[in-house]
Amino acid sequence: MSYLPSAASMLRHALDAAASGFHVFPLRPGTKVPALHGERRCPRTGPCTNGHLGWEQRATTDPAVVERCWATGPFNVGIATGPSGLLVVDLDMPKSLASVPDEDGCSRGGVTTGRDVLTDLCAAGGHPVAEVFDTRSVITAKGGDHLYYRAPVGVELRNTASALGPMVDTRAHGGYVVGPGSQTPDGPYSVGDDRAPADPPTWLVQALTPTPRTARTAPIVSRTERLPGYVAAAVRGERDRVAAAQPGRHTHTLFVASVALGQLVGGGLLPAATAEAELHTAALHMITDRCGCTENEVLRTIGNGLRAGATRPRKAPETTSAQRGAA
Repeated sequence: MSYLPSAASMLRHALDAAASGFHVFPLRPGTKVPALHGERRCPRTGPCTNGHLGWEQRATTDPAVVERCWATGPFNVGIATGPSGLLVVDLDMPKSLASVPDEDGCSRGGVTTGRDVLTDLCAAGGHPVAEVFDTRSVITAKGGDHLYYRAPVGVELRNTASALGPMVDTRAHGGYVVGPGSQTPDGPYSVGDDRAPADPPTWLVQALTPTPRTARTAPIVSRTERLPGYVAAAVRGERDRVAAAQPGRHTHTLFVASVALGQLVGGGLLPAATAEAELHTAALHMITDRCGCTENEVLRTIGNGLRAGATRPRKAPETTSAQRGAA
């Protein structure tokens, strides 16, 4: 990898980003992949003594920590957008000529890059084009742009892919971007405009604000269908387990709990809709935490766990004649 810069050079870039208030963490040299260990290889020591911490939780602005980390190698710089209070709009270049949107997909011709798409979006909505680009920017390795904005107050934006249009993604809570100074086989990341991040245009925030989740409540169990005591206790136990899950263990904990209740569903002891609703309610904190979980991922994990558990159904415990109230 002859294109790799020196560790000293990457340390300077990491310290510059941290000094700007951006929370940084190391990426593997020459890549966009986090260099920190994953949950499966977590030693449960040091920062992870009380539970695994991922790259978002370990991202830092502490220069002493940055120096210790980058002293060990020429790591690229990752910037965790959530902890940094950033919304970054990623304007891509087309991967190939076939991926360029045709004229029917935009309001005007000549749209071939993410920057063109965002410009077209401004024109179509009657928004000043200059306003959206009047902020800090980074030129990506492939010639695209990262537009840095201050995260809006009062709304938690998350990552999106093509929500605004083709070749336009965003990174906010649960996401990260490659910082300037980093190098990949495609080229370097460099500062395009070094001003401080501006507030995002109101229309942009509105376009990216997620729609409120539809309220989901556990189905009411009729008097003739009241859950047996041991089933109700199992539901409470798994619900409490999910509600107490720590960042880094969300998906694993939710899946294990879903399998356990799925066994009751498979045995005909618990309605599937009740199990799903109870688990979903307990997992709502995972969706709002800065861990990258989304509602679709939570529901998918619950569904997978319930189906897996149903293949190993749990039978009702046998009762003695005395328990049945025999005469």
